[in-house]
Amino acid sequence: MFAPAPSYQTDVIIIGGGIAGLVTALKLLDSGLSLLILDRDREEKMGGLAKESFGGICAVDTPLQKRMGIPDTPEIAWEDWKRVARFRREEKWSRAWAKRYVEHSERDIYSFLTELGIRFLPVVNWPERGMLHTANSLPRWHIAWGTGYRIIECLIKALDTHPHRRNLRFRFGHRVENLLMHDGQIAGCTGHMETTSRPFEAHADRIVLAAGGLCGGNLSRVRQHWPSHLHTIPSRLLNGSHRFADGRIHDAATAVGARLDHPDRQWHYAAGIPYPKSLVENQGLSLVPPRSALWLNAKGERIGPLPLMGYTDTAYLVERLCREEEPFSWLLLNRKIALRELAVSGCDYMTAFRYRKFFRMIRELLFGNRELTDRLIRESDEIITAPTLTELGRKMQQKVPEVPIHMKAMENSVRAYDRQIEWGPSFFTDDQLRRIAITRKYRGDRMRTCRFQQILDPAAGPLMAIRTFILTRKSLGGIRTDLNSRVLDMHDKPIPGLFAAGETAGFGGGNMHGRGALEGTFLGGAILTAHHAAQSIAKGE
Repeated sequence: MFAPAPSYQTDVIIIGGGIAGLVTALKLLDSGLSLLILDRDREEKMGGLAKESFGGICAVDTPLQKRMGIPDTPEIAWEDWKRVARFRREEKWSRAWAKRYVEHSERDIYSFLTELGIRFLPVVNWPERGMLHTANSLPRWHIAWGTGYRIIECLIKALDTHPHRRNLRFRFGHRVENLLMHDGQIAGCTGHMETTSRPFEAHADRIVLAAGGLCGGNLSRVRQHWPSHLHTIPSRLLNGSHRFADGRIHDAATAVGARLDHPDRQWHYAAGIPYPKSLVENQGLSLVPPRSALWLNAKGERIGPLPLMGYTDTAYLVERLCREEEPFSWLLLNRKIALRELAVSGCDYMTAFRYRKFFRMIRELLFGNRELTDRLIRESDEIITAPTLTELGRKMQQKVPEVPIHMKAMENSVRAYDRQIEWGPSFFTDDQLRRIAITRKYRGDRMRTCRFQQILDPAAGPLMAIRTFILTRKSLGGIRTDLNSRVLDMHDKPIPGLFAAGETAGFGGGNMHGRGALEGTFLGGAILTAHHAAQSIAKGE
């Protein structure tokens, strides 16, 4: 005899236990409403992709910026955002959410996290400065001490110690597939258990959709909605998103009339490698490309005419790499550069940050991150080392025998780059070296950027070549919402009882970022939209 399917009754259902869902729950506990979080993953995975992230947050006009003398204001940030987003006239909700972000990020994101016990590194970082056009005109990237892992840890602690914790239930391994409507009002949802396929149902007159992105974790769906401006779709992509970010909840929302905006607006990274020792097919690890590495195409030719360089413009890097014939590229560097500049966009490999080892972090800044470099070399098949350029080229050719390495072109590029460094900054014409010179003027980057390091310097070896691929990450598009995080239908009218937050809502409005993004606005956007969803529900809107 079969047991009956589980059935739940509550005031509010939150679909997704990532950062957006957890913040929504925390803000709603004060309301006295009963809450149910349904999540597809296991309990130990609570927090989703945010838990695995490096924990960088874009915030404007913060106390930390002021202490560093950074003259940032919401008005300056808004101009930067508009320039990168290139909003269309009709994207009113996207614009409204973006403006809300720059105006409220200090209060609703930065201060909210500090009140939870999060501390930020004392130096504000400055990625996404721009390649062809200015992006972040000032440093805004605040790194949480303890990475995204610590953010989720503090959120869970705040939930567990809340006076109304009894009003919150979690149910893991629950895959929501359908939303229920009754007389034009949200009434609940149905689905199946992730591992047993046993059905369940849950009933509430308010639901918050916070189940991640539209397609980042589903490579077939990424290809289906591939952005037209990225030209060819690489024959190999790595998955750097959450495995359950597959658009299933978006399908359920559109089935009840929700409007989905810009499924083709995607955010990918340019320097992914297969996640070492992963049992998940195509799972990728995102490297932070060293500024002093030369970026070569599959044949070993330096990509140009504008040299590619990390920390500048992620969207441009991806677009430029998608013009190449092969689905991969090479980063050419040496050990000295790797020790100083190589990093990983995530918490698992950045252990000093994740476990808050302050003196170890200082040692790594001063003398290089030997643990990270050696671990990546040891674990990854995509990292090649050799004492000479000739031997490195031979190993690169052995790695990919079907693509001929142009050894002479690679050698000419390296020697020309090294020669300019020998001549000195007064004679730099190489754009990468000129950008490095500018980068090092900001104290937040000086410690993590080599001072014009020659590639073939015998004292800096051995040489390294890292084969990298495009890695999927975020969906910029999503379910359209108003500034109360209410889901809108095809006529821009709220669907009663239905809300969306985080990546599910395109981080606000269906596409808060427009066509591009400033670094650190993903975690921040999830927190901001969760705040508004909770406030709206608590007010009975």
